[in-house]
Amino acid sequence: MLELANQCAAVIGERDKLEALLTEELPKLSYCKHLYVMDVAGNQLTDNIRSTSPDPDHFGRNRMGRPYMEGIVGITDFKLSNSYISRNKKRPSLTAIHAIRNDAGELIGFLGADYDLRELPHTERIYQEPDNWRQVKGDPAIRGGLFQQCRVDSVMDQQLDEVLPIMTELMSEHGVFHGKLHFSSSRATIWMVDDPFSYRILSIDELTDPNIVLAYPRRPYHERAIVPTDQIAPVFEMFRTLRFADENIYLRAGSLNVINGMVGLNFSCDGSHYMRFDEFLEKSSDFWFGATAS
Repeated sequence: MLELANQCAAVIGERDKLEALLTEELPKLSYCKHLYVMDVAGNQLTDNIRSTSPDPDHFGRNRMGRPYMEGIVGITDFKLSNSYISRNKKRPSLTAIHAIRNDAGELIGFLGADYDLRELPHTERIYQEPDNWRQVKGDPAIRGGLFQQCRVDSVMDQQLDEVLPIMTELMSEHGVFHGKLHFSSSRATIWMVDDPFSYRILSIDELTDPNIVLAYPRRPYHERAIVPTDQIAPVFEMFRTLRFADENIYLRAGSLNVINGMVGLNFSCDGSHYMRFDEFLEKSSDFWFGATAS
């Protein structure tokens, strides 16, 4: 970028020469999508130079308001932007900007190089979700009316003695690695190791019929699971406790993922919590009254 900026300085007043120079140098900048030159006010002096053909639509465009131009004149002549969404293609992008200076060291323009994040090589490992306790507050309108509502028994509430053992059986013996109980709407959603890209919805009739396990083949407990099988039932029993512990602040939905060991909770105040199963089991109901009420 520095070498190219120095070459641009010599012909910055001649559009044809600038564009010819950028066309010649573009192949040397791996993965670069566009090259262009701007004046000191951010007005584009060239087309967008692409590997296929020049794009004249951007000639004369003022880029000074774009994220990559913020604080551009600083202690260094080079800036690599954070990722942003491109204005035209609406794609995750980043831009490298280098100042162009004349022989006297005066700023006379900027060289820009745009990159599409989808086309860059990815060398990092897949993102790992943190397993520390996380609380996410929901709709303030729901929290504001919290004490004007109270829990109403759902069909599932009345049949938890059947529902919880069946969910435990599905997760420990039949390849369900993620299960979520929706107490208020009396249903469950499950994900299976045999078909992890799809979820299945179980109605209350299915959740109270022991024959439902016959619809799902027996599978060995998955080797990646970190939740011991004897801890699945206690997690669901804790869901029961949080469901009935208070008439205003109560569990609306709870989930367990045996692979990453995470428990997800959604309360009547529209607050959500995520934590490891073992940390979850260590908490008493008194802890949750305080956490959800806040």
